[in-house]
Amino acid sequence: MSVRILALVGSLRSGSHNRQLAEAAVKFAPEGSEIVLHEGLGEIPFYNEDIDVEDTVPAAARLREAVAGADALLFFTPEYNGTIPAVLKNAIDWLSRPFGASALGQKPVAVVGTAFGQYGGVWAQDEARKALGIAGGKVIEDIKLSIPGSMTRFAGIHPADDSEVAGRLTEVIVRLNSHATAATAA
Repeated sequence: MSVRILALVGSLRSGSHNRQLAEAAVKFAPEGSEIVLHEGLGEIPFYNEDIDVEDTVPAAARLREAVAGADALLFFTPEYNGTIPAVLKNAIDWLSRPFGASALGQKPVAVVGTAFGQYGGVWAQDEARKALGIAGGKVIEDIKLSIPGSMTRFAGIHPADDSEVAGRLTEVIVRLNSHATAATAA
């Protein structure tokens, strides 16, 4: 049985280093796991309970279905002004509803990322973990990867071609895969 990990990226920019990091995760998924990169977070309107009615927001429905079909989630977040980007927070808000029936359903969740600053986006990652836990995900607190200096580190190289990043990212995936396997066996 293959573990299906859904990757969500908090940056909409086509050249995003976090998107490239997610692409690297897809490439480095070890045997026994599959990483699927979710597209379309930018199409989801800001959460509003008035429009959260069945079949009225197709992009949100696709997100919820993708999460329902996953064994685990891997969030990639940049850091915008010391916190998570609105698009990622919005996705978490949609996944947390309807109240009491979160699409996250205690699925194992890990948060990683890269940012320009010297700490690699740790504040954003901490905020994402907090929001995901409150929203119903089973946040794996000890799975962490923050890569500082993204603008210079990845100026001439894709994260997949950085051997240190490749090794650390593979370790993240293996550990998340292990948590997902344990969760499905329970």
